[in-house]
Amino acid sequence: MAHRLAILKRHLEGANCASSTENFRYTVNNRFLTREQRQFYEKNGFVVIPRLVDPERLETYRDRFEQISMGFVKIDLMTVMRDVAYAKTNRDRSPITKLQNFQDDAVLFDYCRLPSVLDYVSDFVGDDVMAMHTMLINKPPDPGTLSSRHPMHQDLHYFPFRPADRIVCSWTAMQRVHRDNGCLVVQPGSHQTVGRLLPHDYPKWEGGVNKMYHGVDYSPDMPRLHLEMNAGDTVLFHPLLIHGSGTNRTMGFRKAISCHYASSHCSYIDVKGTTQEGIAKEAEGMAKKMLGFPISYTDTWKVRSRLVKGVEGSLSQSS
Repeated sequence: MAHRLAILKRHLEGANCASSTENFRYTVNNRFLTREQRQFYEKNGFVVIPRLVDPERLETYRDRFEQISMGFVKIDLMTVMRDVAYAKTNRDRSPITKLQNFQDDAVLFDYCRLPSVLDYVSDFVGDDVMAMHTMLINKPPDPGTLSSRHPMHQDLHYFPFRPADRIVCSWTAMQRVHRDNGCLVVQPGSHQTVGRLLPHDYPKWEGGVNKMYHGVDYSPDMPRLHLEMNAGDTVLFHPLLIHGSGTNRTMGFRKAISCHYASSHCSYIDVKGTTQEGIAKEAEGMAKKMLGFPISYTDTWKVRSRLVKGVEGSLSQSS
């Protein structure tokens, strides 16, 4: 509460007022972003907000993850993912590396409804907000295969809705994240210097690649920045930003929780004949295996999306 009051006071005092001569494309407001933060995002495609989520909340999410991991709680339609290297040896005992689509779990989905997060999200997508994709990431200690890496990619590759500028990811560190345990790596400014969705495919890694870990053709010589963060720090980033994460070289798991948001007034697109046609077919296959019947790529997104602020639009389940 104190955090929000401080931001609101600064707003009322006019500290957030951007110059009327400035042109902003990737943000719509600066009610909670400072002018400097807004300018930074426009240029770089990401911005880190320190201490945005309370430690007590993070502990609640951690406890829930443990309950799910031990089988005490089962959530409908949630996807449980495991590292390919562990799964090859003993899948049933291999550690969970990611929970996806936890929109039907009130405990974890609490993150997507946090006013402290939605305040900032609204400055990127507007006041009518849909939570589209949820993840709790539990990056495991790498067993020597380097499979704990996540290839450099653009999140828009997975999304059949536009416009891209009205989509933003909120990614919160649940503990100290750094280069040793595989923090996020970003290519600053790639959302505008590349400016388009690139072709994605599975990288040819000797140790194997995790399911749905698609990447772009990316040279290690290209400029990149490692985002080392403390628990509760939150990075908000554009879906065209090229990013990934490194190998976890520690003995512990690295946890983070995230949600992709979009304006409820975005529209679904037909990905047939585009670079996204492959991911659509792969996702439809996974959905059919889980549900037992076929479902379109667009409908998989309608099922998992939830209105979290404002009014419904073209992305809602009922439209």
